[in-house]
Amino acid sequence: MKKIFFTLILFGILNSCTDLSVGLYDKISADEYPQNQVQAERMVVPVFQPLLSFPDGGGWWFAQELTTDLSVIPVRGEHWYDGGKWIKLYTHSWTNDLEATNNMWDQIFNGIYEANKVIELLQPKVDEGDELAAEYQNICRVMRAYYYWLAIDNYGDVPFLTSYSQTPEFPEKEDKEVIWDYIVTDLLEVIPHLSLTGSKNSVTKGMAMTLLVKLYLNAETYTGVAKWTEADSWCDSIINSGAYSLDLTDPLAPFVTENENSPENIFTVGFDEQTSKGFNLHMRTLHYLNQYTFDMKVAPWNGIAAVEDFYNSFDENDLRKKMFLVDTQYSVSGEVLIDSEVDDLPVVFTPEIPALDMSNTAVFNNKQTRFSGVRYVKYEVKNNADENLSNDLVIFRYADVLLMKAETQVRINGVGFGDDYINQIRNRAGLVNITNATLDDILEERAKELVWEGHRRQDLIRFDKFLLNWWEKPVDDSPDRIVFPIPKHITNDNPNLLQ
Repeated sequence: MKKIFFTLILFGILNSCTDLSVGLYDKISADEYPQNQVQAERMVVPVFQPLLSFPDGGGWWFAQELTTDLSVIPVRGEHWYDGGKWIKLYTHSWTNDLEATNNMWDQIFNGIYEANKVIELLQPKVDEGDELAAEYQNICRVMRAYYYWLAIDNYGDVPFLTSYSQTPEFPEKEDKEVIWDYIVTDLLEVIPHLSLTGSKNSVTKGMAMTLLVKLYLNAETYTGVAKWTEADSWCDSIINSGAYSLDLTDPLAPFVTENENSPENIFTVGFDEQTSKGFNLHMRTLHYLNQYTFDMKVAPWNGIAAVEDFYNSFDENDLRKKMFLVDTQYSVSGEVLIDSEVDDLPVVFTPEIPALDMSNTAVFNNKQTRFSGVRYVKYEVKNNADENLSNDLVIFRYADVLLMKAETQVRINGVGFGDDYINQIRNRAGLVNITNATLDDILEERAKELVWEGHRRQDLIRFDKFLLNWWEKPVDDSPDRIVFPIPKHITNDNPNLLQ
């Protein structure tokens, strides 16, 4: 079992301690809690709990990746229409009642609620100078900043609450610029007091500094004022810390099953196929018969595929192409997989997807609906894998920091000034150096390096490309599409939040 902070304790205590006002203090008064590190860890578990929903039911991963030009869930005959929710994400035709963005809102604000609660509960002991209470309050302040960053990034102007006990019944929206300024200021205050390294499932100085880079890198989107120099400087702080390095053994090494100790990963969400379930993206992409490719215990669902133009953009020598399954598929023992639903033909994945909506079986045959599109195995699917994986979900990693540094250098100094940083990524992928790299070159490299990691939507927005057309997706008719609407179930309860 993985011995990782929070992953170890999460499911052992969560059911009894999610409500910190009941049960947690039955033997110790609230103003004396926590008395040791185990109690402090126990106290902050609910702050991290929403992260466990991110790759699936919580909607975050879907909203960041399936709204872009890299990955798609086509309707495959009678499968994957699901009320049109995947088409609406991909074509940016969502409303204020879309499952993914509804659930993402709920998880983000649940995280904010839990962070505010612990921050407030710890304040009396912090005021007394208790170092343990201050340490864990700082962790919660960083996590609150993280969740508010997700809130303004995905929804723009949102309610802004920093108190647990003193909150209005019907809060109003706050300008995202105000929220951005608050969380940046909070991070700058907290970062000097954080440990440089520690569990990658928790808050460290490296995690908080990376979050700060993200806030500065996208500042123009949030505030209208670019902060390239600040982003560049904080990239240097991470790089010069010596705490992280590229894993030179393999571009996909940060995504293996036992990836909790990768030198490249900065912040991850701990999953385990038995004790911390919820990471099942492999089920959404692999063909039903790929069960036999990996000797899996269950059959996958045959859904997500790479957009053809994206797959074709890879150099043939790019080692990152190992993340794709393409062409003829085999069992773990080397036998060709035969699909009895397609006239006993071999399973052959083709890059071409005939259409986004292949529900009309008079037009699209079984071979097209079942085999179309290259599939992803960026996260290792171990032999005998279950419906849930034990790989940790990567949120921040060092490769991204290097690419952000390349971008800030080009934005500040001009074409070519980011070459040293982008070439570290390219060389690790088995590619030759690029010279005079432009912003478009960096965006392309970010796509190839960071696909499936939840960065693409934000990248396209920062590079002014999110509203453009791509395969089966028209030009957006409104700039409002760069954020999602506040969910209908929220505005129904609070008319102050109507957009």
